[in-house]
Amino acid sequence: MSLWRRPKATPSTMSKALLDGVDAVFADLDGVVYRGPHALPYAVESINAIDPSIRVGYITNNASRTDISVAAHLNELGLRVDPADVVTSPQAAMLVLATLVPAGSAVLVVGGDGLSDEVSKAGFIVTRSAKDRPAAVVQGFSPEVGWVHLAEATYALSGYDAQPDVHWVATNTDWTIPQERGIAPGNGTLVSAVHTAVGRLPIVAGKPESAIFEVAVRRFAATSALMIGDRLDTDTLGANRAGIPSVHVMTGIDQAKQLLAARVEERPTYILEDLRGLHQPYPATVVENVDGATLTTVGNATVRLAGNVITVDNGSGIDLLRAGCATIWNTGLAIYALDVAPELYS
Repeated sequence: MSLWRRPKATPSTMSKALLDGVDAVFADLDGVVYRGPHALPYAVESINAIDPSIRVGYITNNASRTDISVAAHLNELGLRVDPADVVTSPQAAMLVLATLVPAGSAVLVVGGDGLSDEVSKAGFIVTRSAKDRPAAVVQGFSPEVGWVHLAEATYALSGYDAQPDVHWVATNTDWTIPQERGIAPGNGTLVSAVHTAVGRLPIVAGKPESAIFEVAVRRFAATSALMIGDRLDTDTLGANRAGIPSVHVMTGIDQAKQLLAARVEERPTYILEDLRGLHQPYPATVVENVDGATLTTVGNATVRLAGNVITVDNGSGIDLLRAGCATIWNTGLAIYALDVAPELYS
């Protein structure tokens, strides 16, 4: 359900300043601000250049660190961040957990300090053993999570030590996580292992579910937010569900092929090469019918649709991708029903 009603879009041939009218920017971290320990090119200076009247919040599905440690890392990179500026999936999981079990209940934690810290702050008793007969299991990503920890979750949910109707909350189900050396398995792979063993699914708190956006909107008193992410299935889908315009930045997980083939509910409002685009005019999309073909122009790029064949008239770079996405998305067809020029995705 939308957190507020999105203004109705109106056609325009004018460029747009993305931050006009925005009172809060919500930024994902992995693949948007940094990769591993290092800042992504142009990310820090672009965020620091945002007008001080616009609140900046950092929304992360990564449950392995506390908000304090995340804020410290961001400050080391050159940003100005307080722990309260960081919204984590463990915080969202506590919002969910509070509706399921009473305060003071034992909760089995599968994850790192970022998760156990939030469980304690929310008034629950942290346990790492199913023998303590927890009322719930909460599971989040940590590089240290292994078979022993997944086994304890399985015991608590379906083993001899299980309480009746033990609740299971996952901070998030991202299949992958960007790391300095490349793409690594994320919490979704670990949740899937427990799911396979117990034959049930958890309640998910992080993106793309609504709980984490509810936390962010309330904390920053946002009425006109903008979400920046690098994943269509979490950042963009979650923003769309919440009624928040979304920016997809090409510095993380999903690239041209994923954007061109994106499902309706996973299509971003804007596409940027990097975060410098926040401060640059965003070109309008202009659609014309010429000699039986549909021409879609964005900036310096024009893409042609004739029948089910999509070709490039001119252009390159991010404007070409924008024009290609607009062309495909406007057909209402799945990408496999179209003959798409390789220049758009290679």
